[in-house]
Amino acid sequence: MVVPFEKLPDNARIWIYQSNRSLSDEELQEVEENLTGFLKEWTAHGSELEAGFEIKYKRFIIIGLDQTNASASGCSIDASVHFIQNLEKKYKVNLLDRMNVSFKQGEYVSYKSLQDFKKMAKQKSISKNTIVFNNLVANKLEYMEHWEVPASESWHSRFV
Repeated sequence: MVVPFEKLPDNARIWIYQSNRSLSDEELQEVEENLTGFLKEWTAHGSELEAGFEIKYKRFIIIGLDQTNASASGCSIDASVHFIQNLEKKYKVNLLDRMNVSFKQGEYVSYKSLQDFKKMAKQKSISKNTIVFNNLVANKLEYMEHWEVPASESWHSRFV
């Protein structure tokens, strides 16, 4: 069952998929339609899952799951990963590579390999004040408060 993302409780489980490029307006509309269709059918052991999503900066897909009535099972998580893999193929983007970092340079969102991010930190191209996206947040409250933060307040701090 699809619920508005903003209606999900603070303890809703969160998955963040970052794209290696911005999606076009046409792609965004298709992705939103596909996500809505997937979430309408998403179940765990036959139980309907209450989930919502949002897309930020034309490149982050955030899926939230209210686990009050039913939690994601191994099979339902596999189904969601398979869905994301299909998006990767269809739009020729990377969404599952966790060894990349996204951060802001002004209003622009940059996407770099972790190795390049480390080099940029050594070269002082980025600092502890650089806004990074902490895709390791686990629930909606953490997402709302600790997803888009200065590098000094994230796991990225070890590099700056």
